Amino acid sequence: MRRLPFRRALQVVVVASAVLLLVGASDDARFNKLGHKLMCMCGCNQILLECNHVGCQYSDGMRNDLSAALQRGDNDDLTLQGFVQKFGPTVLAAPTTTGFNRVAWVMPFFVLVAGLGVTVLIVRVWNARRPAPSQAVDDSPEAARLREQARKDTEL
Repeated sequence: MRRLPFRRALQVVVVASAVLLLVGASDDARFNKLGHKLMCMCGCNQILLECNHVGCQYSDGMRNDLSAALQRGDNDDLTLQGFVQKFGPTVLAAPTTTGFNRVAWVMPFFVLVAGLGVTVLIVRVWNARRPAPSQAVDDSPEAARLREQARKDTEL
């Protein structure tokens, strides 16, 4: 009968440790996910978690702010919006796909297609203006004499 409380206590310890480990893993995963959606504001143009500048004045503070937001229990959107309010929209690694920012996603493809279309149009106009090559052969005696002269001059 003494084994039952020991077994029950062991089960409680195993479940509690598993819960603590999984909760910590979730915060680490969220930290990495959100940290890769943000840019370091020191001007290095690197992702926040990949900024490798020695003594970077921004990355440590931004990482601490991110950890604090996760500790408070803020959701992902609220955390990202907090960074946008503090640093501006350039803190986001990729522009959002809503509103005017959609243009940032669409315009490069539109410009590429429009450029190809203009190039094809210009080539077609140039080909239409080019005169057709003349295939007429001059059979006059003067042309025959000149051809014969050229053949003799080029013979070995």
